[in-house]
Amino acid sequence: MTPEFALEHEADGDALPRLSLRALHRPKFGTICADWLTPDLARRIGAGRKQPLARAVGLNKPRAPEEGPLRVLDATAGLGRDGFTLAMLGAAVSLLERNPTTCALLRDARLRALAAAGAQAAAERIEILEGDAVARMADAANHGRWDVIYLDPMYPDDGKSALPSKEMQLLRELTGGDADADALLAPALRCARRRVVVKRPSKAPPLGGRAPSLSFDGTQLRFDVYLCPFNP
Repeated sequence: MTPEFALEHEADGDALPRLSLRALHRPKFGTICADWLTPDLARRIGAGRKQPLARAVGLNKPRAPEEGPLRVLDATAGLGRDGFTLAMLGAAVSLLERNPTTCALLRDARLRALAAAGAQAAAERIEILEGDAVARMADAANHGRWDVIYLDPMYPDDGKSALPSKEMQLLRELTGGDADADALLAPALRCARRRVVVKRPSKAPPLGGRAPSLSFDGTQLRFDVYLCPFNP
């Protein structure tokens, strides 16, 4: 079965029409989209800066006014939910994705967030970048641009776990997965000013087999933190 996808606009009540992805080869799956305005995500955001994600990136630490917001590169942005959560909690976030279709969904999500009461300021702190993460981080011009680099690569399907969600199945088919995920850590450590944060399933080995400086545990996942030398 050859994956075949199409983008389409769907009505979303009184909000702007929503750009959605349909898998033509899986007609029973319905559509997926990058939706940052759901009740589930609002509850996550409501957990504030004490939640593991925010603590892992350092949003719970005080910053001097002249430093401005914490600058985060979400180098494997996916549908942007973690990045939007960080922006809602005060960070300035760059969402980077190499798949053009996924980028289109992210741009649509940002456009709708800009038009939503309560989300506009966070959406204004988000930029969408399209391209390869390793190349972007290896570019010397970007070294020190971000305080934190956040990595959330797709964990490979080992055939032993429960069937992933329909959304995850479609994203894997669309993007081809992240088989090269281990190659992200070294350039991220060279590029980030303060730390690199890697989101992993609770029982998964650390990215690239490299032990983190510290970890923050969630219910079914953890955030591995790699502290790096200050890069001016």
